[in-house]
Amino acid sequence: MANLEIKLVKSLIGRKQDQIDTAKALGLTKINKVVVKSDNEAMRGMINKISHLVEVKEA
Repeated sequence: MANLEIKLVKSLIGRKQDQIDTAKALGLTKINKVVVKSDNEAMRGMINKISHLVEVKEA
C-alpha cells in the first residue's frame, strides 16, 4: 500500500475550527512538520478538507 507525505505549509491561525481539528488529527501541529500516512479514502478526505494548507507527496 502506498504512503503519503503530508507537510503543513501554512499557519492554522485564523482558520475555522474544523480545519484546525483536521490538521491535528493528521498530526500536523507546526509549520513545515511532515507526517507519513497510508493512502486510503479517509486520509484523502482529510487532505482534501485542508488542501490549501498542505503539500502532499507520494512516498
